[in-house]
Amino acid sequence: MWGTLQTGTGTQHLWETAAILGVVLLGVVGLVVYLLRKFFQSTKEEHKERIAVSAPRTENPSAFMAASMQAVIQQLREQEKELERLHKIERDRAKQTERLSEEVTRNMPAGLLIVNANGIISSANPAAEQVLGIHGLGFRRYSEALGPDSALTRLVVECLESGKIFRRQEVEHVPPAGDTRHLGVTISPIRRGEGKINGAICLLTDLTELAALQQRMQLKENLAALGELSAGIAHEFKNALATISGYAQLIPGSSPKEAADYAKKIVEQTRNITHMVAEFLKYARPMEIPEDRVELEEVVQRAIAEVAQTMPQVTIEWAGNFDGVAGDEGLLRQALLNLTRNAAEACAEAGGGGRVTLRGEVVEGEDTGWQRIMVADNGPGIAQATMSKLFRPFFTTKSNGTGLGLAVVQKIIVQHGGQVEVRNCPKGGAEFIVTLPLPRKLPVAVELSQGRI
Repeated sequence: MWGTLQTGTGTQHLWETAAILGVVLLGVVGLVVYLLRKFFQSTKEEHKERIAVSAPRTENPSAFMAASMQAVIQQLREQEKELERLHKIERDRAKQTERLSEEVTRNMPAGLLIVNANGIISSANPAAEQVLGIHGLGFRRYSEALGPDSALTRLVVECLESGKIFRRQEVEHVPPAGDTRHLGVTISPIRRGEGKINGAICLLTDLTELAALQQRMQLKENLAALGELSAGIAHEFKNALATISGYAQLIPGSSPKEAADYAKKIVEQTRNITHMVAEFLKYARPMEIPEDRVELEEVVQRAIAEVAQTMPQVTIEWAGNFDGVAGDEGLLRQALLNLTRNAAEACAEAGGGGRVTLRGEVVEGEDTGWQRIMVADNGPGIAQATMSKLFRPFFTTKSNGTGLGLAVVQKIIVQHGGQVEVRNCPKGGAEFIVTLPLPRKLPVAVELSQGRI
């Protein structure tokens, strides 16, 4: 019985302890809930106070709306002030850039002209007025300021109409003072939007002094060349006349057969002199180069056929592309004939048979193209010391040559706006390279305008 009583007393004690712990736990939970509510309530009140500070404190709806609008207007004014400040900064920056651009344009050594789409000179720096010798270029029509027949006017017209770019063109300009000036000109179109041409920009450089210096140098070179020509002619005539005189002196005391032989030698010498004079005249006489179209493939084939007929032991062939050029067909055929014959004579004694190849190549350019003609042989090549003298008049390595063939070739090609170069081939033999300009490409707009009636 005592055990049963003791057990009941322990159970009651446990229930009392559990009840106390439960009460304590509920108290803690209640305290936490209370503190959280106070925290959120204080935060909400602070937020309401901030709203109350920023919002107009009035219970009148009309006054509330007016106050709200006033606050919005004040905010807009502040934003307007900020925009004005930023605008002023950008405006000052633009003015500074414009002043810098004007200073650069005003002080640049090259002349600058800007022509708008209506043909009015919208800008011209002092250097342009000095180069052109014209004052007050601004806001004048370019054709009236520069002159309707001026080469510069024609370039500007083509640039505005077709959008063609001219780089480093040399033109002559006659200012009102009357002294002819040589100008270097670069003209580019100004495009906006969908590629529409809105004007042109022109850069001008005065090349008059440089052109005068080049003329003086050219005169000195011409005088030096004339001296060499005179010496060469005198030498050739002296040798020929000495030979003729020697044979003529032998005739009186010789037999009829010997006299006939001496007379034949004299005739040969006179023929040699006549041939040399004819070759010299080809070199010395001014050439009139027409603008006729010359089909180079036909010229090459005719030159090959003529040389092959006189030198059948040499194989002559052609390959590549040959276009048409502007010039004199007879002069170009003579130049290619001389080069082909020289190449055939150089390789005629080559082991395994001589071979000459004429190869054509067309090189496309932005405004125009170039026709290259390479004349190569498999001969012994050219000595390095001799190569720099090949195009000099009366210089020859042949026993029966006049020394004018390559000089004439160079003059013909140069008169056609081209050039001649020579080099030794890596595998043996020599190669002469002729470069001729192809006709200029006309812009599509110009071609269409020319096709209209």
